[in-house]
This record gives sequence, structure tokens and C-alpha cells, in this order.
Amino acid sequence: MPLAVPGLSTTVDKLPHSFKPTRDDRFAGTNRSRLNILPALRSQSKKAKPGLNALDFYYTCIYIRIFSWGLFLLHAQGEQKPCIMPLKETPLHSWHREHNGRMVPFAGWEMPVQYSSIIEEHKSVREFCGLFDVSHMGEIRVQGPDAALLLETMCCNNVETLKEGKIRYNAVLNESGGLRDDVTIFRRGPEEYFIIVNASNSDKVFEAIHAYAKGQNLNADVINESDDWHLIAIQGPEAETILSEELGTDLSDIGYFAFKDMQWNGSPVTVSRTGYTGEDGFEILSSADAGITLWKNLLAKDLNGRKPLPVGLGARDSLRLEARYPLYGHELSEDLTPVESGIGWIVKEKATPCFAMEKLLEQKQNGTKKNIIGFVLKGPGIPREDYNVYSGDKCIGKVVSGTHSPIRKEGIGTALLEEQPDGELSVEIREKKVPIEIIEGPFVSGTAGKKRKDR
Repeated sequence: MPLAVPGLSTTVDKLPHSFKPTRDDRFAGTNRSRLNILPALRSQSKKAKPGLNALDFYYTCIYIRIFSWGLFLLHAQGEQKPCIMPLKETPLHSWHREHNGRMVPFAGWEMPVQYSSIIEEHKSVREFCGLFDVSHMGEIRVQGPDAALLLETMCCNNVETLKEGKIRYNAVLNESGGLRDDVTIFRRGPEEYFIIVNASNSDKVFEAIHAYAKGQNLNADVINESDDWHLIAIQGPEAETILSEELGTDLSDIGYFAFKDMQWNGSPVTVSRTGYTGEDGFEILSSADAGITLWKNLLAKDLNGRKPLPVGLGARDSLRLEARYPLYGHELSEDLTPVESGIGWIVKEKATPCFAMEKLLEQKQNGTKKNIIGFVLKGPGIPREDYNVYSGDKCIGKVVSGTHSPIRKEGIGTALLEEQPDGELSVEIREKKVPIEIIEGPFVSGTAGKKRKDR
């Protein structure tokens, strides 16, 4: 699931499909936008230098390769000319560069993948606190008498029953029940909703909602406010203590998946409490100027001799996978329904039916042929995206997310199975089948949603 900020998507707009694209790949444009990291892993994994930890090296290989393909070849065959697609920058871009942020292209933005060590950043969030720049996320406001009707029709979870001041995880569907994006929806008023969407899908989701409202003559305004907001997230067991001190207010009254408007240093801010790491935490929506100042102040906070760390995309990905949160472009896509993607719990039977509701309810009741599973390796190795998954000797699926868990200290991952297994499951790693064990729920249970006295 995403942050109030559905977090990361590894769909990189208009990037070639692989790090050494074929002739067809060069002209595939957005049809080949999903990033394939395997060539980098396979060719570089044997070249690691002593002293460089595996996870840091893993992400370093990925993003060095991304940089090397920074020229996106999008022109028609026979007229191929390299054109540089300008990357967007968040208001904190210069701060990232000044503080050793390793910047990479990501969903049309230049974003930091890490500042120090991915392992160090990962453990800081699990044990203490970390800060994330998520201003690349998209924000959409839907308001008017038909706002609830519009969103009930396009989303599979309940919308109208959401209380003011609360947030609900949801998914915007296409007409066949596939996922346009997973989102978080804020109820701001009787006829007003605020949606946070993944960076790579913000334009697509806005255009879909706007077009449907117009096509159905609904009395609802759909406004793309993605350029109007600065957004940072603070995550970790000590997030509440550190943010409360800086804001000068008690945040314990903001429940899980709730938000509150307040003033800080004379500026209006909205503080929400969701998360994308499995740990307790908050997101702060503000103006750019207020957000930059708040970011710097929070990083300077000292709690018992320890300060929060800035955290990049690398640790963000390993944290969300340990928490078993889905990622668009991996577990989630337009080709899979919420039930097939493992988030069927958000499919609800509603008085106002959503797109393909009968299909989704039938899948939820009777199961699906395709489904996402979580697993741990029962042997050496690290599962990588696109590795084959076997049931006995038959290949029945592929890994969609995989890494080495810094906390469990073993390989973990998720896989899309095309059919139900009828034999021992394994993942093929370097031409060797390594047994796997299916895991229900998170790989690592954090502090998210837990009161301090219950941790």
C-alpha cells in the first residue's frame, strides 16, 4: 500500500525496457516504459568490490545503468534521433545535490536514490527515524455535488462512507477492473475529496477522472494540483516525538489514516498519518518554502544523541517490500485486478457499483487463476524481478519484486503466479532452483498503526 502518498513506482516514463535495448525497444516509447534491472544485476553482480555491501551495490548498479541510458530514443524508426527528455525537480533538488544525494531519473523526475548507505538509511527508519522527499507525488482535488458519485464509480473501495478528516486506501480502476493506480483519498468536506497518486500515474489518473466526469455530465470539478504542493514524509518509531517537537503540538490525536490542518511558522500545513514503510509516520503537505524549512529543521533534531537521516529511493523500496506493500509497475498494473494483485480486501460491494464490480466480487468469492504471493528463499541467493518461479518442473510465474531483507537477513520477494501450484515452489537463480516458502502478511512487522504503549 502507498504512503499518504502512494509511494514509489518503478515505471520510469519513456525509459527503454532494458539497459541494452534492442532495435524494437528503441522505438517502443511508453510501451516499453517498465524498467528492467536484470541485465545490470547479472553482468555486475560478480564484480562487487570487498567492503561494498550487497544491497548498496545492487542499487548502485541499477542507477548507474539508468544514467547511461539518459538519452531516451523515442522517434519513429528510420528517423531515430536522440532527444533528451527534461527531468522535473522537486523544491529540495539543490539540497539533495549539496548533501551527497545520488540523483537518478525516476518517473520523469530526478530523485535521490541514496545519500549514505542504503542499509544505514533502511535501519534508521526501522529503529529510529528517516525523512523522505515525496514532492514528486501527484495531488488531485475532486469537489462538487457529484464528487462522491464520480469516485464511487471509478474506485473499488467505499468513498461516500469516509468521514471528514479521515483517509482511505483505494484504487482507481479502468473499465475492465484493472488498476489505473492505487491511491489514498482524503475526505476534506461534505462534497470535497483530495487524492494523492503515484508520480508516474498522476497525469493518467487525472485525465481519466476528468474525462469520465465530463462524459457523464457529472457536477464535479476535477483539479490537478500536483504543482501546488510540497510533500515530505517522516517515518520511524520516533517520528511522532520528533515531528511533535518541531510543530509545537501534540500529534497523538491524529489517528492512523487520518489528517489534520494546522499552522506552523505562520504557514498552513496538512499533517497526515499513513506510511509506506511499515513504521509509524506522518506526511506534511505545505508550500514549497515551508516544506524546505521544515525538512532542514527536522533533520537537525537531536533525540538522545541521534538525528533523523534523509532516505532515498533505494531504502524506500526495501522498506516497503519488507512491509509487503505493493508497488505500481510490479504487483499492480492495468492488466491485473485488485483481487489478482493481492489487495482484494479493498474491493467492496457498493450501492453505487464501481467499474467491473460483479467481476471483482466474483473473483473475491471464488478466487483467481492469477495471484500475487509473498515468499522467502529457503536457500542462498537474492530473488530478482523477472526470475522464473517453478512448481515442480513447470514454470508458472515470475518474480515481480525481490531483494535481500536487511532485517530478516534473507532473500524475500513477491511473485505473480499464472496458475495455482501443484508441487514444490522454487525460484530459478543463475540456472539453479532455490526452494521458496510462501509467506502471508508482512515480512517485517513495524510500528505502523500501533500506539506507543502497544509497541
